[in-house]
Amino acid sequence: MAELKEFKLPDVGEGLTEADIVAWHVKPGETVEDGQIIVEIETAKAVVELPSPWDGTVARLLAEEGQTVEVGVPIIAIQVGAGSVPDHDERGAVPAPASTASPADEETGSAEPERHAVLVGYGVKTAATTRRVRKAPAGTAASSVAAAGAAAPGAAVPGAEAARVEAAATRPETAELPAAPAAVPAEPPEVPAGPGVAAVRALAKPPVRKLAKDLGIDLAALAGGGSGPDGSITRDDVQRAATTGTQPRSVHHENGGRTATSATAPSTPWPGGEERIPIRGVRKHMAAAMVSSAFSAPHVTEFLQVDVTETMTAARRLRELPEFAGVKVSPLLFVARALLVAAARHPMINSSWDEAAGEIVVKHYVNLGIAVASERGLIVPNVKDAGALPLPDLARRLAELTETARAGKATPADLAGGTITITNVGVFGVDAGTPILTPGETAILAFGQVKEAPWVVGGQLAVRQVCTLSLSFDHRIVDGELGSAVLRDVGAMLTEPLRILAWS
Repeated sequence: MAELKEFKLPDVGEGLTEADIVAWHVKPGETVEDGQIIVEIETAKAVVELPSPWDGTVARLLAEEGQTVEVGVPIIAIQVGAGSVPDHDERGAVPAPASTASPADEETGSAEPERHAVLVGYGVKTAATTRRVRKAPAGTAASSVAAAGAAAPGAAVPGAEAARVEAAATRPETAELPAAPAAVPAEPPEVPAGPGVAAVRALAKPPVRKLAKDLGIDLAALAGGGSGPDGSITRDDVQRAATTGTQPRSVHHENGGRTATSATAPSTPWPGGEERIPIRGVRKHMAAAMVSSAFSAPHVTEFLQVDVTETMTAARRLRELPEFAGVKVSPLLFVARALLVAAARHPMINSSWDEAAGEIVVKHYVNLGIAVASERGLIVPNVKDAGALPLPDLARRLAELTETARAGKATPADLAGGTITITNVGVFGVDAGTPILTPGETAILAFGQVKEAPWVVGGQLAVRQVCTLSLSFDHRIVDGELGSAVLRDVGAMLTEPLRILAWS
């Protein structure tokens, strides 16, 4: 017997609370297999592909591309087991199991916590919040529940809508979806404006209610017209109302999804006006991390201009070696190796500050972070145990990681556990900067552009290839003497690359 199952947005192992839907790889009516990639989501750290947990047929997409969804919210409905392709106008033909929670439990949310399906290998996460029973529009579920109350004990409850309302708070992720009412209105009910008419309660999650309160938006004016599941109001709806001053209307698609549109919104932006860009995903995480780092660790930045002519020559010679065939060799490879050697010579530069324990954690391994500017914002993937890699392998890992990050495909594992970072500002034509520390790290080295400049060599003025190095460090751990020693060592190795071998 066929049943409809809802797949809820899982916690992908990062402790995050929400994600954005980037792209769907399936459409309603398509057959999917267990383990097949069905959607790409963007978390605060990376883009992650989610597989289908079942074999079956896609009934409907419950979230749209670009929509922000909280962990535990259903994003797709799949018909599992024997049966024909589901009708997109129905939520299912099998009623949900009756709720075992008492009325008091349903009201207070004290029933057994709901458990969410998660990706393989990430464990099981108990829901942070419970779902309350949703109030149905007058004349539908309410009348059904009233009729059920009037029925004799043991009699069947008429209508599947009552069962859906009764089981809404405790329905597990694998539960069969309840049947829809026989008649579904083409548009959600409008909020009554006249006196004496009961207002429809707006469906919105607590974070959305807080946002509406902060922006001065009356959620009652948006009730029934949200773009979320069952007409619930989303953050986008509130922000749109704050920007345009109009109430969004919910447009139903064939797949059962909704898109909020504004009847009075201008079709083109005003010339010379403002543009508002939602702060989401990687950019949101980056902003929070930069603010946290800048105001928790006392930053100090030192600068050193160095002659890298010999390094540029060594890079050209490496490209001709068979060990580096097909590998991108750039001056950044030498900067990375020089920083690794300097960290081995001065271990405190590769440490972290543990405020809770009152300790400095010195790390005798180096996970070398490389700051990458992607379309979704700044991310810092890292090469694990970079100090143990031979130079050809380090070159390959740097190239692979940078390419993956720019394509937005870096995994959470790639982004976690960094110990020290390099940022190559030279690719933007910049000489130097004052880089902000990656949270949890003690130092970050900025590598400026390499350019020809007059330089004194052996008492004679010559044209050399010169760059500027900028080292920012946490002054709680690194004092000026140590910071200067690290920067001086890196500069010396780039001036004479043979020092890398001598000091390794």
